[in-house]
Amino acid sequence: MKIGRILLLLSLSFGLAAAAQAQPGTPAPRQTPAPAPQDQPQTEVITTREVRVPVTVVDKKGVPVTGLSKSDFQVFEDDVPQGFDFIGELKELQKLPVYVAVLMDTSSSTAGKLKFEQEAALNFLHTVTRLRKDRAAFVTFDDEVKLRQDFTTNLDLLTKAVDSVKKPGTQTALYDAVWQFCNEKMRDIGGGGRRVLVVITDGDDTYSRATLREAIEIAQQTDTIIFSLSTKGGFTGSSVPGVEAGTVKDTGDKNLTKLAEDTGGRAFFTGDMLALERAFKRIGEELRSQYILSYRPARAFDGTRREIEVKLTNKGDGWKVRAKRGYRADKDLVSQ
Repeated sequence: MKIGRILLLLSLSFGLAAAAQAQPGTPAPRQTPAPAPQDQPQTEVITTREVRVPVTVVDKKGVPVTGLSKSDFQVFEDDVPQGFDFIGELKELQKLPVYVAVLMDTSSSTAGKLKFEQEAALNFLHTVTRLRKDRAAFVTFDDEVKLRQDFTTNLDLLTKAVDSVKKPGTQTALYDAVWQFCNEKMRDIGGGGRRVLVVITDGDDTYSRATLREAIEIAQQTDTIIFSLSTKGGFTGSSVPGVEAGTVKDTGDKNLTKLAEDTGGRAFFTGDMLALERAFKRIGEELRSQYILSYRPARAFDGTRREIEVKLTNKGDGWKVRAKRGYRADKDLVSQ
């Protein structure tokens, strides 16, 4: 009986001591925390990625302009000037490998020019890629997209892949080929490597699920420059059908031009292999004399379309700037 009273007194003493430690006028703490007020401000984490803009400057004769500095350029996103980083030294650019992919149309509409396409593809690969420095891949597309040779420095493997194409398919999935290759291959290239697609086609897409706009946007988002070569350029003095060199005749030709120019490249309309060789040599010179501008947008990536414009502060006589014209700020492309 006395033991019971002693335990009761001790229990009361401990209870009073705990109450004394609490702040006056405040209830004892709950065993489970109270829910946070609904109007408590939430902290938003905003993450951005670097937007990279390869830039080519050519004079009125189309010759690349070298030796420019950061102060010669201005970068605008949706008309707002951007601070940017700059790579323009030739020795620095030469350290950056070029990843070149040739996408060749093997649909029935190009069947009569298969040999021309193969010769043009090999000509480009041998002219533009630097031995043991750059990497090249070869893809064909008709009603399906086929990776015939993944990125390699071995030109013999590329030649074998190009020569192995024998029979054309049926439909033309041009935009699917561009979208799929950029999404699966160009997106994961690191180390500052530059990315180039050469599309050899008649320009008439008949089968893609992707649209022209989607093909352009994936190229812009993966910093891929597209050069398009139309097979509609006829051979002088031959029976191979085609349009006159340097002209734009129909929707397919206009789409090829837009695909190239919106990504910072050019479209070619010629069936003259000598003219193509000169063009390929110039493309190689342009890739060696590019300027790389990069900036971090102040706005978060919210899926909106952003327009890019690169200007020269002191524009020479007839100088022209070629760079991608925009990008879509998708959240899934944000670098964490």
